[in-house]
Amino acid sequence: MAKKTDPTGKPEKEAQAQKAAKPAKPAAPQKEGKRAESKSAQEIERTAEPKARSAAKARLRQHYANNVVPALKKEFGYKNPMAVPKIEKVSLNIGLGEATANSKLMDGAVNELAAISGQRPVVTKAKKSIAAFKLREGMSIGCMVTLRGDRMYEFLDRLMNVALPRVRDFRGVSPKSFDGRGNYTLGLRDQLIFPEIDYNKVDKVKGMNVSITTTAKTDAEGLALLRFMGMPFRQ
Repeated sequence: MAKKTDPTGKPEKEAQAQKAAKPAKPAAPQKEGKRAESKSAQEIERTAEPKARSAAKARLRQHYANNVVPALKKEFGYKNPMAVPKIEKVSLNIGLGEATANSKLMDGAVNELAAISGQRPVVTKAKKSIAAFKLREGMSIGCMVTLRGDRMYEFLDRLMNVALPRVRDFRGVSPKSFDGRGNYTLGLRDQLIFPEIDYNKVDKVKGMNVSITTTAKTDAEGLALLRFMGMPFRQ
């Protein structure tokens, strides 16, 4: 009696045994599911990191909302929360008249101001020519940067709690440097008080002006705002 054969010519039992001996391939949908799960976990971690960083940078902003606003309401009797003074922006300015003779000083000032503020500064140009100072229109004479938002609060936090206490014989900043409309300007003699500056890489000591623009209408309101924010004013 003839044995049943497979279309390939092999007996049916041998063909079934070979098929059973082959390892089964894993299903494709399971791999795709695992990859999707791993991708979703990575996306969650990536989105969580910026939120944690922004929360850390906005520490002074939270202090303003939780402590400064109620204190100002109590002192000045504001009924509308929108009338409470706040800080709009902070401007940092470095003037370098010596850069007309040595252009390398400007590169150092730009890099140092970028390290201090965390933002790329803008180079300021001369608006007119002055022959007595050997100054021509369009020459680079300084650099400046304007900070807003979380960068502004982060810079003020470092300025008040880290940089100013490092000044030699520091007894506080002057409370008389307001402009009559609640804006405050502070002059710093050198940039070495900031921990971001490496002393060994500084070619020249450079001073800078720090201008704090607020929404206060009077100097008394501006003084109270900065005092509650933590500015160490001289007694």
